[in-house]
Amino acid sequence: MEINENEYENYFDQSILDYKHGSERIKKHLPEMTQGYFDFTDACFKEGEISAKQKQLMALAVAIYAQDEYCIMYHTKGAVEHDASEEEIMETIAVSAALGGGAAFSQGVTLAMETYDYYQMKH
Repeated sequence: MEINENEYENYFDQSILDYKHGSERIKKHLPEMTQGYFDFTDACFKEGEISAKQKQLMALAVAIYAQDEYCIMYHTKGAVEHDASEEEIMETIAVSAALGGGAAFSQGVTLAMETYDYYQMKH
């Protein structure tokens, strides 16, 4: 699939920015809860016995299964930033689809792959 950078730039980057703005909004009202959540997730995604790339791919599989579009974009971007290959993204989609069926498959082959193409182009 050919990607027109101008067409997708606002969608992918804006969606991730929307998440960050929403997080800042709730952080103003619930700072301890929000910071605790951020600290916890930061710790979960640090390099350990499981590589940061593998953690991003696991999160992507769960996001696809859960139909969470923001997380699909966020963790696809994270996987690209940790040098995940197109084949690794596709295998992640396949594993998620094995458990989540057609709904997971359709989110993977559309949103996850389009996000991969966009961020791979920028990477």
